[in-house]
Amino acid sequence: MNLQRIRDLREDADYTQEYIAHLLHTSQRTYSRYENAERAIPLSVLCFLADFYETSVDYLIGRTDVRAPYPASKRHV
Repeated sequence: MNLQRIRDLREDADYTQEYIAHLLHTSQRTYSRYENAERAIPLSVLCFLADFYETSVDYLIGRTDVRAPYPASKRHV
């Protein structure tokens, strides 16, 4: 899985790994491993990041190039 978008979104927003790790209640090292695909990202973390960056999980993991989040009616089925 290519997770470059997670890094790109973080860097574009001028956030540090430490800041995002703090939001996720994890260590910077664990978050770094997510970005570098050294550790699988839990679905709950992917969902949090998608909401945080106002995009979709599919965009984060490279399944679509559409950055916009899904309509609210399709988010919580």
